[in-house]
Amino acid sequence: MDGEGGGAAAVHHHTRSPEDVFRDFRARRAGIVKALTTDVEKFYQQCDPEKENLCLYGLPNETWEVTLPAEEVPPELPEPALGINFARDGMIEKDWLSLVAVHSDAWLLSVAFYFGARFGFDKDARRRLFTMINNLPTVYEVVRGVAKKQSKAPNGSSKSSKSNSKPSKQTNSNSKPVKPAHPKEEEDSGREDAEEEDQAYLCGSCGESYANGEFWICCDVCEKWFHGKCVRITPAKAEHIKQYKCPSCSTKRSRE
Repeated sequence: MDGEGGGAAAVHHHTRSPEDVFRDFRARRAGIVKALTTDVEKFYQQCDPEKENLCLYGLPNETWEVTLPAEEVPPELPEPALGINFARDGMIEKDWLSLVAVHSDAWLLSVAFYFGARFGFDKDARRRLFTMINNLPTVYEVVRGVAKKQSKAPNGSSKSSKSNSKPSKQTNSNSKPVKPAHPKEEEDSGREDAEEEDQAYLCGSCGESYANGEFWICCDVCEKWFHGKCVRITPAKAEHIKQYKCPSCSTKRSRE
């Protein structure tokens, strides 16, 4: 925990711009990605369910650490998900790692916007920070192997990457509408923008809007969202789809 605390203190002294906070975000993210990919065996072993509540921390020097939560209340930084080790042996390893990835994405965002609040970022600075973060694939996308696919598609990663930080119940990267994922932007952008944005969250098939908890899927070609039931895709089916094409894009294949 010393490394984490020291890193946080260092950021407090020097960081003033969104670019600085983003560098901190990127370094912590790199540490977590290592834990869940290249160092996954070591990470798995450290998350012993027999131990107390453990957390995965990404550190500002691009390393990671599994340790107990901070003792001070409130902690200097927002805390990661508690007790990730308890679920380790009760789930398929791949699903457990995805769950940790989703919670890690949420934690990374909360740390970044915590610094943004500490340094008094205005609307434009927050948007700049969010845009930089959103241009990276999420930890969840990296762990699920979705990141490579997204980088091929124009605008793919910027449209859907942040949304992975929230819906831990969904299975496939395509399975969540973007709308619930942009509270910061929506608050900032004024009513007209919000109304315009709302148009993007109507089902491309039936025209109805997104209802919380519904399964949706995004077409990787036209980037429209569809109710799973409207295009006959279940979460289980979506799990095995590398690149989803909606019915109308499927019939346009000859144009490519």
